[in-house]
This record gives sequence, C-alpha cells and structure tokens, in this order.
Amino acid sequence: MSAPKAAPTTCDELDIADQVAVYLREFPTVDPQVETIVSTLSRVARRMSVAYGRQLTVLGITSAEWEVLKALVVSGSPYRMGPGDLAKRLGLTPAAMTHRIDRMVAEGLVTRERDEANRVRVIIELTEEGRDKWLESMRMAAVFEEELLQDITQAERPELSALLGRMLRRIEETQPDALGRTDDLD
Repeated sequence: MSAPKAAPTTCDELDIADQVAVYLREFPTVDPQVETIVSTLSRVARRMSVAYGRQLTVLGITSAEWEVLKALVVSGSPYRMGPGDLAKRLGLTPAAMTHRIDRMVAEGLVTRERDEANRVRVIIELTEEGRDKWLESMRMAAVFEEELLQDITQAERPELSALLGRMLRRIEETQPDALGRTDDLD
C-alpha cells in the first residue's frame, strides 16, 4: 500500500482541473476552458524551460549563452555580428551584452576582434567550440522534443502547430513587450 500523497504546496503541484476549480471559486466569471488551456500551456512552458536548462547545464553553458550562440548561428556563416546587433536581437542593454560576451570569450565560445575594415567596430564570432556546444544542445533538444510529442500523432502535429502559431501571433500583435523588449513602454 502506498503512502498518501502530501497536500499540494504550490500551484504547479495542483492538478490543472483543481487549479481551475479554485479560480472558479474565487472568480466565478472566469471561463474554465480558457483557464485550462492557458494554465496547461504555462505549465508546459515552465517545465520545458527547466528541461532545456538541465541539458545546457550538462554542456556547461547557460540559457543566456545559448541565446547568443543561437543568434550567431541564425545570422549565418561566418557566424559573426557586432555586439550592438546582438544586444538588439536579444533585447539586452549594451552593458549586459558586454558582460555576457566577456564570459563567453573567457569560455572559448566566441571571439571578440576589431573589424579590420573599421577599427572602431568590434566583431563577435562563433568559435568551433561554441558551434559544437550549440549543435549538441540541438541534438539533446531534438530527443527531448520527440519524447514530449510522442502522444501527439504525426497527423495531429500540423493542427497543433497552426493553433499555437495563431496564439503566438495574437500575443505578438497585441502585447508591446511580447519580444522581450520594453523600450516602447513608459
């Protein structure tokens, strides 16, 4: 016989249905279907973030460093950008970007060099080690993501993708800070 489960101490320990029941008790006009969807999405996002963070820890990089590596990879070969462009793409201040780059240079993930064509300009470039870490993180993520979606059939996946895409577009269109930047908020 198993021991009785301890009472939940956080919202994330509550079953989604129980959490929505609490919402209805406290705010009777809330739409339970909407709250179920949003609460589930929120929980999935948090748990995915934790899982990705664990994978990055195994690789010896942080999620903040991974974001820089990703930005450089997305920029295309030769995987180079100016620190100002990186900061803008990641929604960071120049000072925060400089601090992040300093750590990454010390770890051998990127290099920082003066632009030969314009000695005032600095170029951040992905190193082979940085690219290898990014590729390994993608391999690990692909395994996790396949496991995550194992209960969703190949036929259902396009519909789920389309629905989530519509939700994302709505957020991006209606929320001024949806991309993480708050420079348009006063």
